[in-house]
Amino acid sequence: VQLQASGGGLAQAGESLRLSCVGSGRAFGSLGIYWFRQVAGKEREFVASIAPSGVGTYYADSVKDRFTIERDNDKNTAYLQLNWLNYEDTAVYYCAARASWARGIPTYGFISWGQGTLVTVSS
Repeated sequence: VQLQASGGGLAQAGESLRLSCVGSGRAFGSLGIYWFRQVAGKEREFVASIAPSGVGTYYADSVKDRFTIERDNDKNTAYLQLNWLNYEDTAVYYCAARASWARGIPTYGFISWGQGTLVTVSS
């Protein structure tokens, strides 16, 4: 599967953005989708994930209640809605696919990564 992330941009604190992750190739609907983010010079940070069916979701504490992950398997697309953005959300956001999904933060087993989309939040 190939993933392509998009939707990043410049936002002011308190505003919203919606990121998209479009998959092609292997059955998108059979894969868990994960969002991570990374600031230059820092380790990549888990943000959110969603089960293949879309029923199960899991969030990092830092984004819970502000971000929402969803997916539309008919469109081979997963979304990350970013609400109430703050300066600390500034990062490159990546989506990734994994053959299995469970609540938690896996450190291995990802079969594909998107190219990243930059989110910049001005305070």
